[in-house]
Amino acid sequence: MMGQFKAVIPTDRKYCARHMWLQLLDDGCYRVGFTAYSVRLLQDVYFLEWTIDPNTDVRDRQEIGEIESSKAVSSLFTPCAGTVVEFNSALLNDPSGINADNYQSGWLYTYRTPAPLLTPEQYVKVLEDGWNDTQRTIKGQMN
Repeated sequence: MMGQFKAVIPTDRKYCARHMWLQLLDDGCYRVGFTAYSVRLLQDVYFLEWTIDPNTDVRDRQEIGEIESSKAVSSLFTPCAGTVVEFNSALLNDPSGINADNYQSGWLYTYRTPAPLLTPEQYVKVLEDGWNDTQRTIKGQMN
């Protein structure tokens, strides 16, 4: 739980501490999306823009785009070093899939990475360890 809200954390994928999920696909790439935690902090997403092209090698924490929500305009960063293979083009026309179905049709891009990722259990620990800061962020008490 995130306060009174259910924090869905599917066990069929990996995670990163930056609150993104990575689901392994048959071709060895990962499909990447926002976790329930991220979606809760963003609230309603209105606009999504990528600043790199598909098939781009990226560094850990590299800025790759922007997202606008009811809360703010935020930069989008990579979960780890790797290659952004393909973007979910449906989200460019209508990013509401991020809000409505973040673990399925709301995926952001496919990604290739050799980096170690978190198990669902390790990700839950990240959430638990940061919950006090999260509550202040949700309530707007922290910049």
